[in-house]
Amino acid sequence: MDTVIANKYSDILSTLNIEVSKKLEGVYEVDEIISTFGNYFFNKMFLDITAIKNYKDLNNLQKLSMSINMDKVILLLDKDDQISDSKVFLSRLVSMGIYNFTKDSNDLMYLYTNPNIYRDVAHYQDIDSQLEETPNTSPNLSTKKILGVKNVTDSAGATTLVYLLKKTLSDYYSTMAIELNKRDLTYFHDKDCLSIKEDALEDTINKYSSINTFVIDLDRTNKEHICTDVLYLIEPSTIKLNKLSLINPKVFSELKGKNVILNKSLLNDSDIANFEVESNLKVFYNMPPLNDKEDVSKYILPLLEKLGYIKVQEETQEESPKKSIFSIFKKK
Repeated sequence: MDTVIANKYSDILSTLNIEVSKKLEGVYEVDEIISTFGNYFFNKMFLDITAIKNYKDLNNLQKLSMSINMDKVILLLDKDDQISDSKVFLSRLVSMGIYNFTKDSNDLMYLYTNPNIYRDVAHYQDIDSQLEETPNTSPNLSTKKILGVKNVTDSAGATTLVYLLKKTLSDYYSTMAIELNKRDLTYFHDKDCLSIKEDALEDTINKYSSINTFVIDLDRTNKEHICTDVLYLIEPSTIKLNKLSLINPKVFSELKGKNVILNKSLLNDSDIANFEVESNLKVFYNMPPLNDKEDVSKYILPLLEKLGYIKVQEETQEESPKKSIFSIFKKK
């Protein structure tokens, strides 16, 4: 059974060939829509955008997208409103995971049977066009906490760690995860995660004024300068470390004084001490392999506390394994 929330286009939505289990008419606060449908089972929802109070405020649409599965929602835009043709507005919808939208009522049933996926709407995320339409305002980055995460060794786990940091921080702050120049975060199916091009980073942070904490997968960009803190991830396997030192012999001197995280690490205290001597680095935190399907807060919270993002009242620490796993930087 399907649901309908209608206002201006109530007559059009009433003609659809669907079975309706619940229908609302009028203008509603986002919180009212969430409270009505957040835990209500439905097959599809036809949502007249004019039924959302202050729908031009992207924060309202963001809140809605975080509470309702937007894969099930078909959003009818207002054909008489210029914002429905705004590349910036449509791009923001895509960034929120809202893919099924149209201002043509004839497309509603097509989207019902043939819902869009990202590749169908990816063309709306034209960064150059966004920048042309966006007012020339400076992002108020000084009021935000921006935690950057960057792989040093290949595939050191930045994307997954960004997601887990975001999940834990969300219990304390309004938090969003952003990845640059790739689409890996989309596979977590989390509405608080965005995938954008690096040129749109400052603009995106500025747009989400209600979000006060961002966790960013910096990938291979040079965006560290906008971050409050940056974590540099090293996977401390013998192969990864020796490959890294071969590719960039100066890498450890470049990391001196920075927040070096041993990620996906099975090293014990003795191994870490050896690493610090051989690399001439101070390890900021040793993070074991994590299962993103489980509660990993006991590993994430101490890191966030050490960074000063939260204060943990009580903390239990597991003993590190006594046995050395392997030596590192073994020379012939």
